[in-house]
Amino acid sequence: MGMTDVLIVGAGPTGLVLACDLARRGAAVRIVDRSPAPPRTSRAKGPNPRSLEILDDLGVAEEVLAAGSAPLPMLKYRDRRPVAEADPWADSAPSPDARYGRGWLIAQWRLEGILRDRLAGYGVRVELGREVVGLAQGRDEGEGDDGGHVDVTYADGPAGRARYVVGCDGAHSSVRKLLGITFEGTTAEDQVMVCGDVDLAEGVLDRTRWHQWFDEDGAVMLCPIPGTRTGWWFQAGPERDGRGRPLAPTADGFRRLLAHHTALPGRDLTRAELLSTYRVNVRMADRFRAGRVLLAGDAAHVHAIAGGLGMNTGIQDAFNLGWKLGLVLAGHADAELLDTYEEERLPVAARTLDLTSERLRATLEAIRRPGGGLDAAITPDTTGLGVGYRWSSLAAGGRAPGAEQPGPRAGDRAPDAPCADAATGERTRLHRVFVGPRTTVLGFGRGSAAVLRETADAYGGDAGVRVCRVYAAHEDRAGAEPGAVVDDAGHASTAYGTGASGDTGAGTVVVVRPDHHVGVLAPADDTRSVREYLRRLHGTGRSAERSPGMVDAVR
Repeated sequence: MGMTDVLIVGAGPTGLVLACDLARRGAAVRIVDRSPAPPRTSRAKGPNPRSLEILDDLGVAEEVLAAGSAPLPMLKYRDRRPVAEADPWADSAPSPDARYGRGWLIAQWRLEGILRDRLAGYGVRVELGREVVGLAQGRDEGEGDDGGHVDVTYADGPAGRARYVVGCDGAHSSVRKLLGITFEGTTAEDQVMVCGDVDLAEGVLDRTRWHQWFDEDGAVMLCPIPGTRTGWWFQAGPERDGRGRPLAPTADGFRRLLAHHTALPGRDLTRAELLSTYRVNVRMADRFRAGRVLLAGDAAHVHAIAGGLGMNTGIQDAFNLGWKLGLVLAGHADAELLDTYEEERLPVAARTLDLTSERLRATLEAIRRPGGGLDAAITPDTTGLGVGYRWSSLAAGGRAPGAEQPGPRAGDRAPDAPCADAATGERTRLHRVFVGPRTTVLGFGRGSAAVLRETADAYGGDAGVRVCRVYAAHEDRAGAEPGAVVDDAGHASTAYGTGASGDTGAGTVVVVRPDHHVGVLAPADDTRSVREYLRRLHGTGRSAERSPGMVDAVR
């Protein structure tokens, strides 16, 4: 039986992002889904700004932007008449430290198609109709600590074996159930919504608006699906039977709801598919890892739809886990690195549960008044850009947590900044420097040259670490190393709080993890912090293999 490095169960956005990230690292990946055709749901309406940064790193952001549309202003109705309009994104704009000022509207199935194509470019295809029904973890004889595997049984077809398995198989996750991991929380049986993709007769509604009818006896929301002429996302309060119980969604039911709440006749709804009932579920797994099996996305946590954080939290789970699995599989990092996945993402999931429940309460409160709508769910918290891991064991010391210091701390998202390539003068950005599955060491100021040189000697080439000297506008760049950038407008030094370090010569060094979070931010003469951090992620590097004395010589 051939061994696969990582078996990913579930081919939604979470599983696909993880598969792309691992495949580009050269890991042997399989991704299976129990659906006989690519799974199609009408749930997520698109990536938030942080997810767009991740999709950019994976090389698909331009395609996602082209296939979708900017988020639309919301037109709110009461008693069939328009009463208010709101554009929660009106003041959102790109900034030097964040290229994406707002999320993007794109059908989830379209986003998944883009990710499947990217994955196919690495020679990996989703294996459909493969349902996992058994998992058994075993040890490999004489293989030391990391010698283990998971035997996987499918409903039909031959069994498989993988070094790791990741369950990205949604709220009803088979992987989670097979592990016996509890999914604690609540389901609000009375908070129910029916959803689907529908076609409306052409021209009956303005496609530049997200229309929201909120009445005392229910609601209908219609948002145009980008890339379609007549497609809309339909969400509504359900029809109910004589005893007040919600009825299952049907095309005719959607027509009755449309006629009841809007000024449109039911016959204007010409098609309805991907029908589903959404209940507010707020649940979380009590752990995200059991040995060699891990959980991500809805398999690990589900929460209220308000704020649109479901798919986004899953994409961000995958991006946190991918590089860690990659470094462990390559033998650079100890398997303990995988413990930091739960350490970092479980508190984020818990906070997301609280945040979305709070946004849902605010939204339900808002829609009781004419003119209230889903804009109540949108806050700066829903961009994802503020999510960090300051509590993590991977957030190494360096800068003391003083309130007066500008710039990020260890664990925070590493800010972007526009700059210029030192050799060619071409415009670039720090997040372009970070692209690809590597750790980046940024050096600000003359004093950083030594630690950058030492890092390049130890880890250069294909060891997964790159160095980048960030020159201030006035610094002499003669002899600049390839890949160096010029902070010509001062945005990078502002973003990282390094001041005009080019003047003092002291300098600052920043280690940025492959998922764009700061690992170390330290004075450039603190070479030990940098060296110890890189050793934890990437082993001792080339110099140790070449000549053990070299590493000692620079201590």
